[in-house]
Amino acid sequence: MEQHMYPPASRELAEKRRELAPEIEEAFRAFSKKAFADSALPSKMKELIAVAVAHTTQCPDCIRGHTLLALRKGATEQEIMEAIWVAAEMRAGGAYAHSNIALDVMNQARAKAGDT
Repeated sequence: MEQHMYPPASRELAEKRRELAPEIEEAFRAFSKKAFADSALPSKMKELIAVAVAHTTQCPDCIRGHTLLALRKGATEQEIMEAIWVAAEMRAGGAYAHSNIALDVMNQARAKAGDT
């Protein structure tokens, strides 16, 4: 993936984001901290989930950041790769499941063609 598609993260951009909406920035950071805290799910598992979700949403910065955080939380490279494979299966599974829509349209078109 080409790096120039996205502006590189910088202190200036972070400061501008904070300057334009400081209360929302603060709320987002608090929400993120709470969402990734140990609770019913340990934070390591939450980071593995984030790695998988980042791959399905295709967010390069999220992939980098959450992969690093997963490693820091004690995830192994094998666990991270398995999380990525789960994401790949879910992404492919969505296309498989949604094929029912196309099959339904084809059935309707065939039925309509038979009626005329």
